[in-house]
Amino acid sequence: MEVKYMESALWEAQKASLIDEVPIGAVIVKDNKIIARGHNLREHSNDALDHAEVVAIDEACRYLNSWRLEDCDLYVTIEPCLMCAGAIINSRIKNVYYGAPDYKAGVAESLYHIFDDERFNHHVNCEKGILAERASLEMKTFFKRARKRKKILKKIHNELDK
Repeated sequence: MEVKYMESALWEAQKASLIDEVPIGAVIVKDNKIIARGHNLREHSNDALDHAEVVAIDEACRYLNSWRLEDCDLYVTIEPCLMCAGAIINSRIKNVYYGAPDYKAGVAESLYHIFDDERFNHHVNCEKGILAERASLEMKTFFKRARKRKKILKKIHNELDK
């Protein structure tokens, strides 16, 4: 595990935040080189599949010209959701490193322990807590700002209705 890769994932999360997307970022590493990057884009694309991990997996598959990412590691700022975990397992990613837990949707530890499930034909090693405070702060700051913006817009709307 390399902290520098999680820092790159955090940079992707910041890029998402700058365009008002939920700030989750991911990078995929093969042979000590970042081969793919992704951040949430679903608000812009109106595509439910455009989570950071899936965007990065898609880019890595195109880069390697293969759906098998067997010797690749994924670094993601927030614990993967069920959809992303499925994509991680199906693309054969070897290791997942994530920052902060997602108690509402995470399936590596919060709601399930999907990567530990022996029934799957591919098993993913998973390590949590890398730069967790920074990843968590990015999310908290984003949602605090979003709530404040919503409150201001509601106030403006109420004033215009008078």
